Formats: sequence, C-alpha cells, structure tokens
Amino acid sequence: MPGYKVHIGGSIFAGILVLLILVNIGMYVVDPQQVVVLLILSVLGALFPDIDTDSKGKRLYYSAMLLLSLALIYFEEFRWAAYLGVLAMLPGVSAHRGWTHTWWAMLVVPMPMLILPYYVYGQGFPTLLPYYVAFVTGYFSHLLLDREF
Repeated sequence: MPGYKVHIGGSIFAGILVLLILVNIGMYVVDPQQVVVLLILSVLGALFPDIDTDSKGKRLYYSAMLLLSLALIYFEEFRWAAYLGVLAMLPGVSAHRGWTHTWWAMLVVPMPMLILPYYVYGQGFPTLLPYYVAFVTGYFSHLLLDREF
C-alpha cells in the first residue's frame, strides 16, 4: 500500500495532467494563483481517504484544515469555519478502508464545495467546478494507487 508521499506525488501528477488536458481542449485558462489552489485541493483529496487511520497523511491533512479554519476565523468567516469543522470530523466515525475508500465517497465528499457556496452566496456551479474536479482528481489518484478499482 502506498504511503503519503506516493499519494501526494500521484495527486500532483494527476492534477497537472487534468489541467493540461483541460487547457488543451480549451476548457480552462491558466491562472497561476488558482492553479496553486487547485493543486493543493488535489493533494488534500489524495490524503483524505487515509485520514481515518493514524498516519503522516492524516497529520498533514488536519494541519491544513487547522490553518484553513484559523484563516477563516481571522477573516470572520465563521459560517465557513463551522462547515469545515463538521466536514473534517466525518472520517472519524468509520473504520479504516471503510466508506472513505469507495468511488461514491470520491464524488460525494467534495460535494459541499459545490453546494454550500451556491446556497450561501449564490455562486454558480461553473465557477466552483474546478475546485470540485481538483479534489476528485486527487481522491481518484489515491483510490487508483490503492488499487480500489
């Protein structure tokens, strides 16, 4: 079973590959700042399936969640910090290689990135879709490397 370094590398490779394909077919225009955010989301997606076990990936994932929560609190985005906190707790209620290692979780877990901004701020799905796709891409790379397909 691959470790967190392999999953991080796989997610970066998969994320760059998907971005290149989307740029090549004209569905994405490169914005360097957004590319960094998308690659970070891809890495977080790749680490997510293993956060139900004591691992280096879990510590990296929750460290990133803590920094993001603190940033949201600093910018007085308390509603988003609360949503993030609830979502970050979900893996703690399952066994390792439980629901976090399923294809449907790969699609459902990042769904709040589409739904919450739409309902809270009225942002359109096309604006939010790259972030969802980035997380799913990283998640997919994890499942692929773990030979779950």
